Amino acid sequence: MRFTGCTMRKQAQTRTSQKYDNRCCHFFIGIVLLAVALTGCAASPAASAASDLSARRIRAVATTGMIADIVQNVGGERVQVTGLMGPGVDPHLYKASEGDVQTLGEADVIFYNGLHLEAGMARVLERMHAFRRTVAVTDAIDRSLLLAPPEFAGAYDPHVWFDVSLWMKAVEQVREALIEMDPNHASLYRSNAEAYLAQLSQLDAYVKEQAKRVPEAQRVLITAHDAFNYFGRAYGFQVRGLQGISTASEASTNDIAKLAAFIAERRIPAVFIETSVPQRNIEAVQAAVRARGYQVRIGGQLYSDAMGDPGTPDGTYIGMVRHNIDTIVAALLEN
Repeated sequence: MRFTGCTMRKQAQTRTSQKYDNRCCHFFIGIVLLAVALTGCAASPAASAASDLSARRIRAVATTGMIADIVQNVGGERVQVTGLMGPGVDPHLYKASEGDVQTLGEADVIFYNGLHLEAGMARVLERMHAFRRTVAVTDAIDRSLLLAPPEFAGAYDPHVWFDVSLWMKAVEQVREALIEMDPNHASLYRSNAEAYLAQLSQLDAYVKEQAKRVPEAQRVLITAHDAFNYFGRAYGFQVRGLQGISTASEASTNDIAKLAAFIAERRIPAVFIETSVPQRNIEAVQAAVRARGYQVRIGGQLYSDAMGDPGTPDGTYIGMVRHNIDTIVAALLEN
C-alpha cells in the first residue's frame, strides 16, 4: 500500500508540475509576442529589416550549437549568428530566459531543429512564426529517412545530426532560407554551402572508416540517453541508452537493472557519459554491472545534444563528430 500511495503522490505532483509549466508557457509566449511586436513597431519606420537585407548583415538566431555552426558556415560574413544553447545545455529541457526574449525579438530569422527537440520552446517557436521567419532545419529531410521509435509517442527521433549524411540536408535547408531572404548574395551562400558540404562528405567517410576498425560484434554503443540511433544505423553500431529519446523521461531502477544485465551478459568493455546529461546516471549503471561481478569502464565523454566550448575543435560540428567517433573506437578497442 505504501508503494501505491507513493505512486499516487508522485502522479499528483507530476500533474501539478505540468499545470504550472503550462501556465508558465502561456505567460512566456505572451511576453515573447509582446516583445516581438514592440520590436517590430520600433523598426517599422524603416521597414528595411524585412524588405532589403542586402545592405546589412542578417541577424540569425540558432537554438543549438550544431545549427549555429551550419548558419555560420553557410552565411559567412553576411550573417551575424547568435546561439541560444551553449556547451553542456540539454535542448530537451531548455527553457528560454528573459534575455532570449529580446534576442528572438531582434532576429531576422530563427533556425531551430524541429522534430520536438526543443520541447520547451516548441509552442513559442510556432507562435513566433507570425512575426519572424522561423526555419526548422530538419524540414528538408524526407520523412521516410527518419526514425520513429514507438516509445517516443509517435514522433520522430530528432537527433539527426549523428548521421552526417542526414545533417547535410539541414545545410541545404539553411542555404535555401538565406537565399530566399537575401537573393542578392545567393552565389555566396551557394559557394559557402558547397564548400561546407564537401567537408561533411569527407567527415562522413572518416566516421565510416573509423567504425570499421571495430569488429562488428564489438560495435555496441551504450550511453546515457537514446541520442545515437541515427549514428548506429548509419555506421553499423548497436545502440542502447539508459534514458529514452528525450532526457525529460527519468530512468527507473528497472531500466538500470536491464541495461546492467545486458552489459554483463555481452561483456561490453565500455559505456559512455554525455556532456549534456548528468554523469551519475551512467555511474549507477556501472555500479549495477559491478554488482553482477563484471567491471565495465567509462570509455569517455561524448557530445550528444550540445557541442564543446567555442574556440576549440570540439566547439564545431565537425570537431564534435570526430571527437565522438575517435573516443568510441579507442574505448571499444582497448583491452
